[in-house]
Amino acid sequence: MISSAIIPQPLAKLPWRLIFLVIAIGSIGLLTLYSAAGASIHPWALKQAIVILIFLSIALSMSWLRESTIKSAALPLYIAVFMLLVAVEMLGFVSKGAQRWLELGPIKLQPSEFMKPAIVLILARFYDLLPPSAIKSWRAIWPAALLLGIPAALIMIQPDMGTALMVILIGASVMFIAGIPWWIFAGGGAALAVAAPLAFAMMHDYQRKRVLIFLNPESDPLGAGYHVTQSKIAIGSGGIFGKGYLQGSQSHLDYLPEGHTDFVFATMVEEWGLIGGVVLIVAFALVIRWGMKVSMNARTRFSQVAAAGLTATIFFYVSINLMMVMGLAPVVGVPLPLVSYGGSAVMTMMLSLGLLMSLERQQRTQSRVLS
Repeated sequence: MISSAIIPQPLAKLPWRLIFLVIAIGSIGLLTLYSAAGASIHPWALKQAIVILIFLSIALSMSWLRESTIKSAALPLYIAVFMLLVAVEMLGFVSKGAQRWLELGPIKLQPSEFMKPAIVLILARFYDLLPPSAIKSWRAIWPAALLLGIPAALIMIQPDMGTALMVILIGASVMFIAGIPWWIFAGGGAALAVAAPLAFAMMHDYQRKRVLIFLNPESDPLGAGYHVTQSKIAIGSGGIFGKGYLQGSQSHLDYLPEGHTDFVFATMVEEWGLIGGVVLIVAFALVIRWGMKVSMNARTRFSQVAAAGLTATIFFYVSINLMMVMGLAPVVGVPLPLVSYGGSAVMTMMLSLGLLMSLERQQRTQSRVLS
């Protein structure tokens, strides 16, 4: 927070260090998109800049929400997003073989993105209302499992394995943070391992290929394994200092597919090298660290659990994408927020940050009252 002697109230109450970090990450993304388009703001950089500005403004506006308002909105928000997921199955249009979007006039809406913060808030509200003595009982598990499992199943059948995986990971993180015993998760992991062959058989052909390519990328280097192979080449060819801005051959010569979306990190590292990649990762790490501090300093159970869950949302976005482009995880279509082209990840991250800023502002307000 910057002193009001430098800038006027109420702007001084904003967490400017976080805002500068977010702007820096977004700027790196815009520079990369400009390069990937052959030194042009079209077709990606300009649109991305507008989306970032719009959702940053929304996040800053959300920072003035009261915790009581967020609590009361948790259930209606969850129900609304759930109904939108149902509507996708009935009315959604198909794009690239998947039915994930609703067409509302000129707007194409992907409801599954809203489920990421919505599942955090509804589970945080559930555990806020649950008596502490019941946290190790089945009363703390089966309602949360239903709240998490049903929308995850709806997302899975769209099909959108990447988003479904993120929703499950985020929800499980909230449950663990709330105090669910670790052996529950160990047992669930063992059950998933036993059911893995059946799940593999039920996957779509392209999903099975992704798993097989993850296990052995060299088995089809010119087919299903092409994305990961070219991503590794781009990252490796960047070396320590990179080839230089606007000098990346993998993206400029179209060897790297999706170099502006899912594999934008490879595009950036080829030009900016290991140093550029580390700088970006550190910037994300500082954002995540800030979010965890909000959780640790929380004075209410809802604030503590919600802040940790929202921070976990950002963490899983970043970690899954980075593992994906480095061949450490299957390609599941998870973008790098604020860097990859597209509004969905920007929206989810900004909504999460807006809620986190609101909870952090409440903490500072309460601290001043108590002092």
